[in-house]
Amino acid sequence: MTITLEIPDSAGAVLAASGQDPSRALLEAFALEGYRTDRLSEHEVQQLLGFEYFEQVHGFLKEHGVFLHYSMEDAEHDLAEARRYRRQSLI
Repeated sequence: MTITLEIPDSAGAVLAASGQDPSRALLEAFALEGYRTDRLSEHEVQQLLGFEYFEQVHGFLKEHGVFLHYSMEDAEHDLAEARRYRRQSLI
């Protein structure tokens, strides 16, 4: 989908003066707010911004002060998987 936005020249100039491509800056702002508000998943942010690896998404979010959505259930699942893997590797 292609979306065209019109912003005041002054807003575009602020973004350009900071060395940012205005289109990319707005796309990143959309991705950050979408993830922050649970409207976009980590995978959707990855696709939207063209990142090849999920680690790039993590770095991008961290760089902008956005915490990963990682619940206690996620931690328990990861711990269980690590224990299962450890048991299998000991056999």
